[in-house]
Formats: sequence, C-alpha cells, structure tokens
Amino acid sequence: MKVVLATHNPHKVAEFQQIVAATRPDLEVVGYDGPEPVEDGVTFAENALIKARAASAHTGLAALADDSGICVDVLGGSPGVFSAYWAGQKKDAAANLELLLDQLRDIVDPHRSAHFTSTIALVTPDGDEHVVEGIWPGRLAHAASGDGGFGYDPIFVPDGQSEGAERTVGEFSDAEKQAHSHRARAFAELVPLLSRL
Repeated sequence: MKVVLATHNPHKVAEFQQIVAATRPDLEVVGYDGPEPVEDGVTFAENALIKARAASAHTGLAALADDSGICVDVLGGSPGVFSAYWAGQKKDAAANLELLLDQLRDIVDPHRSAHFTSTIALVTPDGDEHVVEGIWPGRLAHAASGDGGFGYDPIFVPDGQSEGAERTVGEFSDAEKQAHSHRARAFAELVPLLSRL
C-alpha cells in the first residue's frame, strides 16, 4: 500500500521511511511534491490535518502529515508549534537552535526540562481523519553536540539514559533515533489505524 507523506522536508521523509520499514514493510511512504498549504493552525493537530488534507486531495492517496516541535517547560511549552520559525520566517534551523540556547543561557539543569512532540494526521481520500500523538521527554543541553539528526536534535538529551553516559539526539545513530523518537512513538499509535486501510 502507498501513502504520501505531506512534507517537502527530505529529513522527515527519510526518517518516516526508516520508521515505517521497521514496523510496516508493506507500506510504501512517498514524498509529496504538491503545493504547500498555509499552516495557520495554533496546535500541532490543526497543522497536521491541514497538511494531510492538502496532500490527500492533491494526490488521491491516503496521506500522513507530521507536525512536531520542541516544547520547553520553563518557556510555557514554547517554541511548540512555532519550532521551525522560532528565529523568524526563514525556517533557519541553526538560528532557531542558537536562539533557544541563548534564551536558556542562565537556566540551570533542573529547569531545562523539555519534550519533543509529534502529532501525525492520517487523512484518506474518502475523508476519514485520525490524529495520534507521540511525546519524547528529556531536557536541553547547554551546548549543541553531535552531527546527527536535524533541527533541535543536537541540544535534546532524552530521558532514560545512563547517568554519566547521556547523549544528545545529535549523537544518536539513525537506528537509535528511529527506535525511540517522538515520531516513532506517534507512528506506533497509528499502526492499528493503518491496518484498517
């Protein structure tokens, strides 16, 4: 079965293809080359649905769309839905990361808790809509570390690691990230719904 992933971000396409291959090898995830809708929702779910509806309507396929971001507790959950635009409308990942680090420069470790959120919408050509969510808890490092991943990965330290051996997601292998990420967690919630297609 083929589904379209409603994103022009090649990193997300590759990440989804790896996640899907590990759990649903019968599912082919293809990239989206259609028009990009205006993401004017104020929640992850609203934006994910906007993208999935547009991709399904354009391609005639079932569509998946992920809207995700990093939510920092001391910032009241920000950047949240504005994660990709935190430093401005250019979607500059390096500038976003540097701005967030600068904003938290004087915040000590116990108050640097954060989590990645992934909300995935599934929209079918006949109008069925489903939304699932995955949360990956952790905290923010004081400096970027690692060349892997993208976005805020180099400053996110996931919970559950051995003390003294903690790494950022930027230091994870692709396989480690795909096994534990917020997108993997959301996709696990989606698998039963995909089985009905």
